[in-house]
Amino acid sequence: MHVSVFIEIEENKLVILGGERLCIFTTLGCTPDMEKIEEQFANLNIVKRSSETKEPTYLLGIDTSKTVQTEKGSLVAVLCSNGSIRIHDKERLNVIREFRGYPGLNGVKFANSHDSVYSSCTDGTVKCWDARLASGKPVQLFKGYPSNIFISFDISSNDHVICAGTEKVDDDALLVFWDARINSQDLSTTKEPLGAYSETHSDDITQVRFHPSNPNMVVSGSTDGLVNVFDISADNEDDALVTTCNSVSSVSFIGWSGKDYKQIYCMTHDEGFCWWDLNHLDTDEPITCLNVPDVREVINVKEGILDYLIGGLYHEKTDKLFVVGGTNTGIIRIMNCMTSGLVHVTSLQGGHAATVRSFCWNMQDDSLLTGGEDAQLLLWKPGAVEKTFTKKDSMKIASSVHQRVRVHSNDSYKRRKKQ
Repeated sequence: MHVSVFIEIEENKLVILGGERLCIFTTLGCTPDMEKIEEQFANLNIVKRSSETKEPTYLLGIDTSKTVQTEKGSLVAVLCSNGSIRIHDKERLNVIREFRGYPGLNGVKFANSHDSVYSSCTDGTVKCWDARLASGKPVQLFKGYPSNIFISFDISSNDHVICAGTEKVDDDALLVFWDARINSQDLSTTKEPLGAYSETHSDDITQVRFHPSNPNMVVSGSTDGLVNVFDISADNEDDALVTTCNSVSSVSFIGWSGKDYKQIYCMTHDEGFCWWDLNHLDTDEPITCLNVPDVREVINVKEGILDYLIGGLYHEKTDKLFVVGGTNTGIIRIMNCMTSGLVHVTSLQGGHAATVRSFCWNMQDDSLLTGGEDAQLLLWKPGAVEKTFTKKDSMKIASSVHQRVRVHSNDSYKRRKKQ
């Protein structure tokens, strides 16, 4: 007997219809691992808030120490808009020490094998502090070339090389490199550059990210819209350039993702998102996995809107990429990234009272640190008992580096097309 069969999709379920409705359901694109991580995100609750500081400040960057200190616990470094870096105890969030008086800092990063903290600076240096020492002075300075203004940086996975990106000055936008290794024969506190790449970007280099496990691979992003991948083991800049991807807009964030970290992605200053697969470089497959010019216009957020993107989060255990954004009132949006588009997973509410500027995900204990324009540092953990807090009034403040930090609004950045 011939029976007509129809298939339709209802709320991510495949429904097979015959002469009568059959009770057969197959979940589409949602593995048990995926359901587990989505549940973890949805169950994130605030465990701790940092105590109020005398000087309210935007929290622009967060990183956690990679070394294990069982008796002391992990450290958290927070970049503040008042030109300081605060070192916190991760579990209590109390400030252990503060390195003050360095206007123009951009980015904050712990070394991978010790408790050194790095930040690039518009004064033409990358500074290094020892997070264990109370002395506020950097223990090492990595000096750039004359007229360098550093606005981005990173350190390689083996802590051997530092790379920093500059603002465009006199038609030059440079990626500058240093040997970051400690040499017992040379105990000088100032290091000169190893060299620089100067031909691959035509505007400010806003982002630099080394590969999480391959110390020779680094990706850079710029306001020229280009995202460049380099293998710095090559002899010269031309040979080092592996590929160039074009976001067609000013790049605000870049990262690595995918199995063995063979994919790269970026966010733009007008809230766009691009995702590329480097596995396809030597094949006929397209390298672009996803390109969304303005995520705000296409994302379907449950009970609300999306005002801006903050960054990305690659979840190794489930091989999933998540995009993190938020609202101007402090709600955090977490979205799952698929080749078919971005899907809203969950929202974290009741924490921040203003724009969220930074976050740091810990894969070991599935905890999340977030910082915002309300001067609050928050620690979130899944399944934790939520403590009773009074949400602070918005503490949006005037900052001496306001022009240097990102301003979230629909028209704060105009789309820049490559000339």
